[in-house]
Amino acid sequence: MNQQLIEIGMRLMTLREICEISIEEMAEKCGISVLEYSSYEKGERDFSISFLYSCAQTLGVDVLDLMSGDSPKLSVCTVVKKGDGYCINRDNAYDYEHLAFTFRNKKAEPFRVRTSPSDAPVFHVHEGQEMDYLLSGKLRFYIDDYSYELEPGDCVYFDARHPHAELAIGDGEAEFIAVVIK
Repeated sequence: MNQQLIEIGMRLMTLREICEISIEEMAEKCGISVLEYSSYEKGERDFSISFLYSCAQTLGVDVLDLMSGDSPKLSVCTVVKKGDGYCINRDNAYDYEHLAFTFRNKKAEPFRVRTSPSDAPVFHVHEGQEMDYLLSGKLRFYIDDYSYELEPGDCVYFDARHPHAELAIGDGEAEFIAVVIK
C-alpha cells in the first residue's frame, strides 16, 4: 500500500472522530458508500482531490491538513520556489504540486498538475469554479458531453460542479496550472 494514502486515511479517521462524525454520516456528506469511504480511511484506495475537498469542508479544516498533517500558517504572503510546492503523487491520472500550501484561509487553491496520455479520462466534480492554464504539451479538456483540445497558452474556466477531466494527448505528458476557487 502507498504510505501517503495510509497517512491521509489515518488523518481522516482521527479528524472525523474528533468531530464526532460517524462513518455513515461522513460517507453521506461525501456522496459515496460507507464501504468506499471506509476504504479511504484504511488507505486501501486512491483518492481524488475532489474527495479530499469534500472531506475538508465537512471536517472544517484546510485540505492541506488532510494531505500533509500540517496546518497552513501564513496569512499575508507566501512564496513557493520552483519545485518546492507540496507534492501529491498519486496512483491515478494526475500528479499535483500545491503552490500555496503554507497560506491559511485561502479563497483559491493553486496547483501545478501533470498528466500523461491515457486511454480514458478520469472525471471528477467538486464545489466552486476552476481555471486551467496549459503550460506545456497538449491537453484534451472534457466537461459534461463536450471536449476541447488545448495547446500551451490556452486557458479554460468552468463551473467545477460539472463532471470534468483533463487528459494529455500526443506523445508526452501535459503540464498545467489549475486554480480551484472556493
